[in-house]
Amino acid sequence: MNNKSIFDNLKKAEQGARISIISYLILSSIKLITGIIFNSAALLADGINNATDLISSICVLVGLKISRKPADDNHLYGHFRAELISSLIASFIMLYAGIQVVIFSIKKIWYQDFNSPSTPTIIVAIISSLIMLVIFYYNYNLSKKIGSSALKAVAFDNLSDAFVSMGTLVGIVGTILGLKQADGIAAFIVGCIIIYTAINIFKEATHILTDGIDVEKIEAINKIVKNIEGVVSIKEIRGRSHGLIHFIDVTITVNPELNVIKSHDITVKIEKALQKEFFACETLIHLEPDEDFIDKN
Repeated sequence: MNNKSIFDNLKKAEQGARISIISYLILSSIKLITGIIFNSAALLADGINNATDLISSICVLVGLKISRKPADDNHLYGHFRAELISSLIASFIMLYAGIQVVIFSIKKIWYQDFNSPSTPTIIVAIISSLIMLVIFYYNYNLSKKIGSSALKAVAFDNLSDAFVSMGTLVGIVGTILGLKQADGIAAFIVGCIIIYTAINIFKEATHILTDGIDVEKIEAINKIVKNIEGVVSIKEIRGRSHGLIHFIDVTITVNPELNVIKSHDITVKIEKALQKEFFACETLIHLEPDEDFIDKN
């Protein structure tokens, strides 16, 4: 895949991030105002959650924009990892917010600071959960289509927000029905979900930033290369990700009697097969003469 296609996909990922930003801006404002006016700790916690998500989505958008910068003398592989760094920053913001929400909810339960929410808070929670489910579906499918880790993180953040709003709804309804602690308990669960989501985003981002690659991907690469005509054996496979693009290094053995043209054809076949499987990748293929052929001669 050429760089133009990769940059086009980064622009599509930016579109998903923008949709999240607009949604979070509107929903966080509505939830915070409604939570304050109608005395709902759970809805306030949900609003704080969306406010941090707004900041996180802005970080992701900035990271995606930086990722589109072309390679230069100081960044010979381009700036693709900027989107991963933005995901990492987003995870820290979410973690801090989650901890604050948990502390806030525990204090309310401990000091029995109970208020009874009103019907408008139920309406806000229902609408919010439905909106976030739609946005999750859009961003998740787009992230799969273009292979964006940052947009995938945003999508799962959207999904957690939908669940958070559902939990908020349960807490509000429980409080209205007479279980006074339900609103505070829902706020506590919201905080825990925020923390859990932040940890998962952090783990995925750091895994890729430290050149980690899934075993399944290595196995898939091995299977693809092994089935290419002309490949006698595979000596080494290494890979790393820079966001949307994978860098794959493969060392194979071939018949030492092959001429340069036929040897080159094998590398081209490998490159095309890997690009078809991994959407966007740069491959470095090293050829070595197979020892069995040498021994026979």
